[in-house]
Amino acid sequence: METPKRTALVERNTKETKIRLSLDLDGTGAGTVDTGIGFFNHMLELFKKHALVDLDVKCEGDLDVDYHHTVEDVGLVLGEALDRALGERRGITRYGFASIPMDEALCEASVDLGGRPFLVMSTPMKHAMVRDFEVKLLEEFFRAVSVEGRLNIHLRQIYGDEAHHVCEGFFKSFARAVRQAASADPREKGVPSSKGVL
Repeated sequence: METPKRTALVERNTKETKIRLSLDLDGTGAGTVDTGIGFFNHMLELFKKHALVDLDVKCEGDLDVDYHHTVEDVGLVLGEALDRALGERRGITRYGFASIPMDEALCEASVDLGGRPFLVMSTPMKHAMVRDFEVKLLEEFFRAVSVEGRLNIHLRQIYGDEAHHVCEGFFKSFARAVRQAASADPREKGVPSSKGVL
């Protein structure tokens, strides 16, 4: 029996953003990212590379107003794509954890694909800037992913004093945690939950 493909294509069009995103959970890190925000593109490139997912993102947003709409809406669409691609979530590992160093910074991510959205993001750098990008926007991104993707995300900055490195640590650790959580567990024959459903 052929294993079903874990892919999704999601489009979202509003007065603030126009987004088209495709995702393959069993990819190689391929794809093109274009959100109009250089630093955010860089973070999404890190995610696809370290999660080993194929990801294509094209977003046209009202960047003349703010970056907020683009960052949050891409999070919503990525979360929806994750949820669709995971399907019934049968046979997955479900939980994932990664601790990632980036020069002087150390960040960790814990992920549960158990269907219950929640985000905890612990960092003293929420109001730091990387050029014209406010780190706090990443909290909006991860919250959106959590809600639409139906996953629990905990992100913690252990230490670090360079905002760019901290952001990289968050995206790389999140990517590795998702990669682990979404991977197949050969011993898990059904849904990894005592309730029998996720």
